[in-house]
Amino acid sequence: MATPSGFTCAQHGDGTVVITHRGRAAATLRGSRARKFLTEVESGDAQLVMARWTGAYTYGNERAARNHPRNR
Repeated sequence: MATPSGFTCAQHGDGTVVITHRGRAAATLRGSRARKFLTEVESGDAQLVMARWTGAYTYGNERAARNHPRNR
């Protein structure tokens, strides 16, 4: 599984956090969600945290699920 990349985040003066992926806005966080996100970014891998928060996180089981007999 490849590690996530291409994510950046910018914190604005009003407490809003904007997460972008390859130059396009992927998520905007405000209030308590923004604060929780910022503490999580400080304590872990920033790229992985941003991928999870935007929903662009791949779990690695897509190929296995596609080949399962139930999904044919």
